[in-house]
Amino acid sequence: MAAVADKSGEAAAAAANDNNNLVMETAKSESKEFNVQKLVDMFTKLNPLAKEFFPSSYHHNQTKNDNFNQVPVNKQGNENYSNRRRRNNYNQGGRKLNGRGFRAQRDDSIRRTVYVSDIDQTITEEQLAGLFSNCGQVVDCRVCGDPHSVLRFAFVEFADEEGARAALHLGGTMLGFYPVRVLPSKTAILPVNPTFLPRSEDEREMCTRTVYCTNIDRKVSHAEVKNFFESACGEVTRLRLLGDHVLSTRIAFVEFAMVSSRLQD
Repeated sequence: MAAVADKSGEAAAAAANDNNNLVMETAKSESKEFNVQKLVDMFTKLNPLAKEFFPSSYHHNQTKNDNFNQVPVNKQGNENYSNRRRRNNYNQGGRKLNGRGFRAQRDDSIRRTVYVSDIDQTITEEQLAGLFSNCGQVVDCRVCGDPHSVLRFAFVEFADEEGARAALHLGGTMLGFYPVRVLPSKTAILPVNPTFLPRSEDEREMCTRTVYCTNIDRKVSHAEVKNFFESACGEVTRLRLLGDHVLSTRIAFVEFAMVSSRLQD
């Protein structure tokens, strides 16, 4: 009898626990449903036509009455997004086209340019351009290298490729004391930035009195550079000494009071 009573008690306790678990699960389920329903109710109260729901890319064209709700959100939004994508693709295509156009223009300039070497130091750009003027119209002539060097080089650009091909036959022509070498150029002549050019007669006159100096030791001071040029050439009205902490040498622009001072060796 005692054993039967114990079993009945255990069964009753188990049933009670099951009932408690069922009640707890039911409460959780009701709470979850309540929370979801609460969120649904909150969302239904929101206005989908509110301004903050529109993407930043949306540009709404206001009507005469300024009625913001006249335009369907989804339709107009999708159309605007599509137009934006088309505009972006067009802009990217334009940038790519500009890049291709720049490369094509550069390649065309290279085909119209010749490289000239072994140029006598006494030959000027005008004289060099005059030599090649018989081959075609010379668009640009740029002599490079140390002006005090025995031999220099230059790039001569023509208006068309025929002029560049004709210029190749002038290789070996005596110009000054040396025969020049003429080869097809591998690079184009870089255009001069107009912002770096003199903008007035005063600036042009100042450029004629100014020299550019390189390979100046960092230990040399501003006063020492100025004294050096004044003792050797003449009065210095302005001196700009430039450099950084990486290179061991600096550069300078020295402006003299007289053009004759600039021409001193």
